[in-house]
Amino acid sequence: MKRVTIVGIGMGPDTVTQEGLEAIQKADILLGAPRMLHAFSYLGKKSYPEYTPKGVCHIVDTSEAALFAVLVSGDTGFFSAAEDLCMALANCEVSLIPGISSLNYFFAKLKRPWQDAALLSCHGRSTNLVDMVRRNRLTFALTGGNLIELAQTLADAGFGGLAAHVGENLSMETERLLTCPVAEIQALGADALCVLLIENPNCDSRVRLGIPDEEFIRGNVPMTKAEVRAVSLSKLGLSPNSVCCDIGAGTGSVAVEMALAAYRGHVYAVEQNEAATALIRQNCRKFHLSNVTAIPRGAPEALDNLPTLDAAFIGGSSGHLKGIVSALIKNNPSMRIVINAIALETLHAALEALDVHGIPAEVVQLGISKAESAGRLHMMKAQNPIFVISGGNYAR
Repeated sequence: MKRVTIVGIGMGPDTVTQEGLEAIQKADILLGAPRMLHAFSYLGKKSYPEYTPKGVCHIVDTSEAALFAVLVSGDTGFFSAAEDLCMALANCEVSLIPGISSLNYFFAKLKRPWQDAALLSCHGRSTNLVDMVRRNRLTFALTGGNLIELAQTLADAGFGGLAAHVGENLSMETERLLTCPVAEIQALGADALCVLLIENPNCDSRVRLGIPDEEFIRGNVPMTKAEVRAVSLSKLGLSPNSVCCDIGAGTGSVAVEMALAAYRGHVYAVEQNEAATALIRQNCRKFHLSNVTAIPRGAPEALDNLPTLDAAFIGGSSGHLKGIVSALIKNNPSMRIVINAIALETLHAALEALDVHGIPAEVVQLGISKAESAGRLHMMKAQNPIFVISGGNYAR
């Protein structure tokens, strides 16, 4: 059986471990990206500039050699190509040699521990850096030539004043360690090969239900009240990865709580009122959210091109409830739907709209009263009763 060693070479030849160097020296054939192979060209080994699983497997399978070393950057266990290579080389005897990652190299340069940092890669991946920064005191990110874009996204979410540390061209002669506010990253003129560390001393990892009404920017737009939001969100049962929508989003209060719950997912806030759409964006910035997209159109038309949804909240339908539910079921027949209604006619329409599609409905009536001062006394003042209608499958 052919033997393949996947070697994490750290930042380059100066940071490869002794064990890694010995494996490279013993190999009959070296494979990897051209810049990695060039670093070890002095060994005079037969080399192939190939690092994709398919390409590596082809060379290993067709070669008469018995011992191979595949060079990968950083550490084999930290956002590395090693995982896919291991699966592709299932017919070989595969071993891994860890290397020094940009993570531990960078933190060592900063003279700081990294065990409490949240870690992610924004290199060719769909990630939510804003959410990680919102929920963690320290967030470390591998960038992929998109440092300026990442900084702008953070600034747009209200994080422009946070301290950022940038590691550029680590271990190279042109290495730089830079510190500045997020909003000033663009002025650094940093190279594409960078890592990023953001500090958020006021991080907040709570998933909040029933956020007090006064925390939202209100305007003159209707808003779902805190207690109703709490019950409605509990009936939605979102998971961290849920993709969902808030129809008739108003100020965006439900969309905000959806986004806090589905922090690895995405929320589409459908609202045809222009002033309300502006409030949605303002509230998303206030709560440091980047996983909400405001759609300034009415439903059901606004639902036509959305990705597959796991759940939907309908707070306002402008008389199009039946069409909205039909559009949602067309998007995903298994989705979870929660509808708020004040009028009895809307309750009837909601039940009818769900029944047409064979969805059993649960109805909860909320009668909420709050104490208000009346001189030296306090009296309970009732709000309008709300019907919370729910049906469909919970997201997983």
